[in-house]
Amino acid sequence: MKDKIILVTGGSSGIGKACALAFSRAGAIVTIVADINQEGLDQTVSEMQGDGHSIRLDVSKPAQVKNLIDEVVRKYGRIDCAINNAGVEGSLATTTDCTEENWDKVLGVNLKGIWLCMKYEIPQMLKQGGGAIVNMSSVLGLVGLPGYPAYVASKHGVVGLTKTAALEYAQTGIRINAICPGAVRTPLMNRMISDNPGVISEELLVSLEPIGRVANPEEVADAAVWLCSPSSSYVTGIALPLDGGFTAR
Repeated sequence: MKDKIILVTGGSSGIGKACALAFSRAGAIVTIVADINQEGLDQTVSEMQGDGHSIRLDVSKPAQVKNLIDEVVRKYGRIDCAINNAGVEGSLATTTDCTEENWDKVLGVNLKGIWLCMKYEIPQMLKQGGGAIVNMSSVLGLVGLPGYPAYVASKHGVVGLTKTAALEYAQTGIRINAICPGAVRTPLMNRMISDNPGVISEELLVSLEPIGRVANPEEVADAAVWLCSPSSSYVTGIALPLDGGFTAR
């Protein structure tokens, strides 16, 4: 990652923050983090080893995403790697009880947001002759889970979108992959537990993982760095389970 320009969305906490810090440790010349949470962004930038730059962003808003890409290219000239990570979990509800508001919010951030990011990242990568994109899906992009229809649909959509884009640009020097984490110790996981007492617990999540624990965000970040590095130069269009064996059953 030496001297690379890296863009990470959802970089204020959790997996996004871990990715930003991992790329800075790996030698990225600049890591740009974008999120709706400015306070969290500032904290992430303060912990980076390399240069960091924060931009407040709602990934579901086309004009904001376009402005983000334009600003990064104007300031740094290129985007070598993009980690499209911003996401929300939404509310616990069955398919019939899921509200339209919850559906629109979750799909807007988790799926439309990743599509918008690629819509503006890919043309720049075509101009510069290549790049690497990692889209953050979930183990719930590979299997179902009762009670989270919008989240599961959005993460399945990310996998399909990733594979389609990877095929479209496979011969242009742009590699596009997805990571599908299982339970990861992040603020999102903590919210799911605190918002649903008696339904979701850390003990339950641990019991579902054959490896016997939940992941740390840094473990997901290491996979993102690898997928953006020359070590994965023949890898494109995959949905990489990083789930402690959850989908091996």
